[in-house]
Amino acid sequence: MLFRQLFDKQSSTYTYLIADEKTKNAVLVDSVLEQVERDLKMLRELGLTLCYSIETHIHADHVTGAEKLQEATGCLKILPEYTKNNCADRKIKDGEILQLGEIEIKAIATPGHTDTHVAYLINQLLVLTGDSLLIRSCGRTDFQSGNAGTLYDSVTQRLFTLDNNTLVYPGHDYQGFTVSTIGEEKLFNVRFKGHNRDSFIELMNNLNLPYPEKMTVVVPANEACGNIY
Repeated sequence: MLFRQLFDKQSSTYTYLIADEKTKNAVLVDSVLEQVERDLKMLRELGLTLCYSIETHIHADHVTGAEKLQEATGCLKILPEYTKNNCADRKIKDGEILQLGEIEIKAIATPGHTDTHVAYLINQLLVLTGDSLLIRSCGRTDFQSGNAGTLYDSVTQRLFTLDNNTLVYPGHDYQGFTVSTIGEEKLFNVRFKGHNRDSFIELMNNLNLPYPEKMTVVVPANEACGNIY
């Protein structure tokens, strides 16, 4: 398996490139519009064919590059099952497996940050957690139909039940972290350690964070798969 973690500094977003080394077929997860040329260059350099552009959720802090990637490569745009838009070529259900040569990508519904959020378990070895579980933190729950109790359930019942050695690759990081494990997050994630469901809800409901600067523009753009023309 070929695996690359790519970073967009402006939005602190991680994009993930995953490819089967035999077939050279690839997917990009959580692309960023401003980084499409970087991603296309890497695909060319590595001799890869982009089959899918996948989202963990509708983002509020950056515009996806899905539409532009499809224009350039013909890849299919995949979004979580209950996402309310008509631009996806395919919507992936909880438990559904996307096969890419010898790579198995399993969708795990993890709502809470948004109501349609999905994480992706890759070959039972690593999990792309999007904004549901961050390294030593988690995604906020105060807009886009977010729900703190639902997020607590998603993380503790869906993600923390994975093998402790499962590598955790988040959708964002603001502290310079790149990777963790399920075991580490169970022990050291300050949003969950020492909290029960009720105290987690209270914590999340009192974060008082400012909304993402471009949210009113970004969310509609992402609901159109990044088509802002």
